[in-house]
Formats: sequence, structure tokens, C-alpha cells
Amino acid sequence: MIEYVVYLFFLIGLFFSLLGTVALHRFPDVYTRLHGATKCTTFGSIFTIGAAIAYGLDRWYIAGMDAMGVLGVHAIFALVALLLTNPVGAHAIARAAHRSGVEPAQAVHDALVEADVKCCCAEEEVKA
Repeated sequence: MIEYVVYLFFLIGLFFSLLGTVALHRFPDVYTRLHGATKCTTFGSIFTIGAAIAYGLDRWYIAGMDAMGVLGVHAIFALVALLLTNPVGAHAIARAAHRSGVEPAQAVHDALVEADVKCCCAEEEVKA
């Protein structure tokens, strides 16, 4: 029975990893690519590691294979590390892109806000 759960987890993980690959190729700019790839690959990795956890702990509990129990515990630690580092890394990449001046592909620029900024700058020059 556990084999079917493991196969299902692997298939779901593969599906979401493939969606992340499609996101990298189809989306127009760094922000949407990063969002699509990070969300999909994180979800895909959760299910893939979940399959390894389920298989390892099942083999340890049913067959008494201690090495598989260690595999399951290591997979749990890998999952925790992935869940902590993947969003932080994506945020750092998006922040670096924003700070370097990368604009979204279909960014809307408000002409009134830009005019207001120019007006305020002109007033400061007059005061000086």
C-alpha cells in the first residue's frame, strides 16, 4: 500500500517541478519567472522528499532496516532546510533585481506621480 503513496507523491512532485520549468520558459520577466519557479519547485520538492520520507520510514518500521530510518530522518531535515532557504533565496534574488533597476515586463508608470516628483524636485531647487 505504501508503494502507491510513494508513487503518487513522486508523480505529484514531478508534475510541479515540470510546471516550474514551464514557468521559467514562458513568463516574461525575472519577477514572474522567479515566482512561478520558486512556488512550483518548492511544492514539487515537498512531495518528492515526502515520498522519500514515507518510503524510508515504512522500510524502517515494517522491515526493520535501520538505514532506511536514517534516510527518512535525513529527508525530514532536508525538507526543513528547503522550506527555510527557498523563500529567503527567492526574496533575495527579487530584491537584488529590484535594486538594480529591473522593471517588470508590463509595468505601468503613473504620469501624475512622475510629474509630482519632478515638481517637488523643482521646488527644492528653487529654495536652495
